[in-house]
Amino acid sequence: MIMSSDKEYIETKRIVQGKATMLPEFRTLAEWIDKTYDVKTINIIYDTIDNGQRPRLQICFEFEKEKSKFMNKGDFGMNKPKQQQIAYKFKELFKNPNLLKKSSFFDFFRPKENVKYMTDNIWVIYGAFEPIAKMEAGSNIPNEKIIELKESLANVDLWEIHSMFSSATFFLHTDELVKKYKNSETLNIWTNKYFDLLDNYNEFGYFKRDSFSIYLDSKENFDNNYQSNWYYYYK
Repeated sequence: MIMSSDKEYIETKRIVQGKATMLPEFRTLAEWIDKTYDVKTINIIYDTIDNGQRPRLQICFEFEKEKSKFMNKGDFGMNKPKQQQIAYKFKELFKNPNLLKKSSFFDFFRPKENVKYMTDNIWVIYGAFEPIAKMEAGSNIPNEKIIELKESLANVDLWEIHSMFSSATFFLHTDELVKKYKNSETLNIWTNKYFDLLDNYNEFGYFKRDSFSIYLDSKENFDNNYQSNWYYYYK
């Protein structure tokens, strides 16, 4: 779950929207993870890698701060003991189907194959919903709306407004102008205007005005240091 086009994100989004639920057979594992690590698991996704030879389990949280509990500090790698603990619990539950809770009376009559998964050498990974939802919200702003915003500001010092995922950069013509507008009332006005535009696509309310900010940069910097190329600028 890295981009808003990923099927794992789309599936998890439906759960957050209340249009779907986590697969019943994963609820017991989710409850164990939540109780053990003080987090809130919103989805668990099982698939395979290495041409179907190795099982993989993605634990999806809502917030990045929850995901960070399972990452090593410094090297940004995943915490191996926690991976092993979750993998062991998964194996314990699915090697013993009687440990799994039934979501309804009718689940008792479902074929056992519905809860059979490969459990050996499973790779546990993690995802966070909020940062991808924020990127999607920013990406959903039509370019014509950004052009309209720039025109409405009617500021000759403003060269371009460029959005990328969950952020926006207001480009002034020169580095000196960037210094001039930094911490200015105009910057506050621009921030409010852009947030008002973004908020139309802020489906889950993750963007908050009191913590939202825009970036300032210059065409001078863009031309001189990035060869006037957006790919180089965001690389």
